[in-house]
Amino acid sequence: MKSPLPPLCLLSALVLAACQPEAPQMQPPPPTAVTVAAPVKQKVKEWDEFTGRIDAAESVVLYSQVTGYLMSIHFKDGSEVKKGTLLFQIDPRPFQAVLDQALAQHEQAKVKLELSRSEYDRASKLLDSKAISAEDYDTRSKAVREAEAGLRVTQAAVDKAKLDVEYTQIKAPLDGRLGRKLMDVGGLVVGGPMGATALTSIVSLDPIHCYIDADEMTVLRYQKLNRENKTASPRDDQIPCEMALANDTGFPYKGVIDFVDNRLDPTTGTIQVRAVFENPMPERGQRALQPGYFARVRVPGGSDYEAFVIDDKAVQSDQAQKIVYVVDDKNIVMPRPIDVGPVINGKRVVRAGLTEKDRVIVNGMAKIGPGMPVAPMTEAEAAKAQQTAQNGAPGSQTN
Repeated sequence: MKSPLPPLCLLSALVLAACQPEAPQMQPPPPTAVTVAAPVKQKVKEWDEFTGRIDAAESVVLYSQVTGYLMSIHFKDGSEVKKGTLLFQIDPRPFQAVLDQALAQHEQAKVKLELSRSEYDRASKLLDSKAISAEDYDTRSKAVREAEAGLRVTQAAVDKAKLDVEYTQIKAPLDGRLGRKLMDVGGLVVGGPMGATALTSIVSLDPIHCYIDADEMTVLRYQKLNRENKTASPRDDQIPCEMALANDTGFPYKGVIDFVDNRLDPTTGTIQVRAVFENPMPERGQRALQPGYFARVRVPGGSDYEAFVIDDKAVQSDQAQKIVYVVDDKNIVMPRPIDVGPVINGKRVVRAGLTEKDRVIVNGMAKIGPGMPVAPMTEAEAAKAQQTAQNGAPGSQTN
């Protein structure tokens, strides 16, 4: 049997235990720093955005109306020309010869008519004195009418020959840009309504059209807004619109919608809409808008109204609804469902769910969750803190 520890040993053990330091307690982490911003109330104009293709207002493929050898070409491929500019010259000599022949035949017909009228006048005097028979008088009377008809026939031949001579000069039917020539000098140009030779093409450039396809739901919404007198009808009024090319920032081109098709395409569920834009010639280079370009077009979705706008990156998705994280009076994170509108100039329109007093988290969402305490800072305070940290970092100051 072991003997109990002497009292001195027990006292020493108690003193040693009392002298040992207490174990440190775990301190809670500091609140996560986040950047907050208040919703801004402003007047908002919503836009519906569509994709489309630019097309020429007028487009013509040039053919010849007469057959002949191409004598000369008077333009450079791809150049812009004015209406009436000479483009192609077909050899006019065969047609000029036909015109000269028709003019000569016309002169013959004039002389024949004069002779017939003279004989008719003499016959009228002789008939009064019973010097000729009624049959001879009728013959000379009908000869005048025949000569008059012959004169009209030769006049028609002259007009036709003049047209053929004019057709040997093929001119630009409108102001616009030409394509490449499809026939070289010396080639045989076939004219006429069937099997004619295509020579080149020309498209107008100012103004220029952009065709877009609006979906059925958008069309129905616009019809409802029009019935409520909140927007104009494109069939009755010219609705303003804006357009941007693939490399544009913003929508620099201003135009109007001037046409809506008369039926919805049942295979695609869309209706074709046309917008028209000015396309002036710059001081240097080509016009900005060219047929075939891809374009983005936006149209006002209704009348202006007041709404809150926030930074778009603050909007999060929670299943089927959109939410933002707000900081309450105790600096606790709370999710807030919102009704969102479109993004305008980088700001998200919020139709419902926020007030001017709310503090919406716009930076630091990856480190937070509902119910967490945070240390909110405004964007100005966050920028100042970052600048202070950079100035105090090692190597940030130079001697």
